[in-house]
Amino acid sequence: MDIAADPSHPRYASLLRRHLIETAAAEGLLAGSAMIAHGRGEAYDYLLGESTSASAARATAEAWSRLRAAAHPVISVNGNTVALAGRDLLHVAAALGCPIEVNIFYRTEARMAALIGRLEAWKEEDGLDVDVLGARDDGRILGLEGPRSRCDARGIAAADVVFVPLEDGDRCEALVAMGKQVLVVDLNPLSRTARTATVTMVDDVGRVALAMRNLAASEGSRGPSDTWNNDAVLQEALDEIVAHLTSKFRNV
Repeated sequence: MDIAADPSHPRYASLLRRHLIETAAAEGLLAGSAMIAHGRGEAYDYLLGESTSASAARATAEAWSRLRAAAHPVISVNGNTVALAGRDLLHVAAALGCPIEVNIFYRTEARMAALIGRLEAWKEEDGLDVDVLGARDDGRILGLEGPRSRCDARGIAAADVVFVPLEDGDRCEALVAMGKQVLVVDLNPLSRTARTATVTMVDDVGRVALAMRNLAASEGSRGPSDTWNNDAVLQEALDEIVAHLTSKFRNV
């Protein structure tokens, strides 16, 4: 029996996420390095206790408020994000009235068609009104070279606020340099992406997407903070990791 389908396993949620990645890879949605990226994040999530910390919850609420206040928000997804959180992010996009853009590092026509097709199928099943972008690559991310610079002129290129789960440092830096607010999910609080972003959620992308979907369904929303200090939030995440590990060793 597939252990990822057995809710009695103590690490069921983690194994289920791993199973989603394996399935997406088998279906041709992911690049060859996708499992390495997921494993790296999974290691950091273990250090966090595989749960959403107080600082991550606060960062997610701040990111949601900035998406709500944006003139042209865009949710950018890669293969791993679609596999782990694509359906919830479609509901978030529908609540915001914003597009989702598929934007991948290793771009092939086959992968782009598969990822866009998966999002379109979920959108149809759930009756959502969301523009799924990415088939066109007529926009450019300034400061990047070659295929990595490509994006949709109606999406990332035109956005004032970009929600970019599972992003890389170069692209995050380039988007910030273009004057955009960049909201990222990164389980490594020491990464260049985490340190460069406007708001960093040190959490699993699936938990963040579900939390945002719940925020979208709740009544009321505060505005963005005028005193947001992303460096302080990253330090809190590091402190939470140390506290979790200390509690583990105390019980050894």
